[in-house]
Amino acid sequence: MHFITGGAFNGKRAWVKEKYGVKSTWLSAYQDHFLSADINQIESNFLVLEGIEIWLKELTKTYDSYRCLEIWNTTINRWLIWEKAESNRRLVVIGTDITKGIVPMEKENRLWRDVTGWAYQDLAAKADKVDIIWYGLNQTIKQTGDGKL
Repeated sequence: MHFITGGAFNGKRAWVKEKYGVKSTWLSAYQDHFLSADINQIESNFLVLEGIEIWLKELTKTYDSYRCLEIWNTTINRWLIWEKAESNRRLVVIGTDITKGIVPMEKENRLWRDVTGWAYQDLAAKADKVDIIWYGLNQTIKQTGDGKL
């Protein structure tokens, strides 16, 4: 799994398209795809999941932080099982970093920010590769495994 993060409108999507090409299936929270989508039904062996922070925001509207993270980690594990089920499968996960800057005054926005930060830590820990994209430029901060990503 390859996790890509960075600021809003900093070129994450364009960088992924340039690096991997466009021959992939994209599920985007920005286009109303749901976190609970069954990726086992996807016919492609290359999957991009985009807008992680939006899916996390939806979770925080219903659940406390502990339950959000339980659901999140179950979801990550499901994604990893899908990716490892076949050797030619690749999963790219894109999430906008909302954890920098001024801490929001509203309780619900602070919860969203906190859950997103914790969720990204879990995602980075389980990913084989992690890149940060700022202004269209990437910085690889983690790479493990065989380097096939």
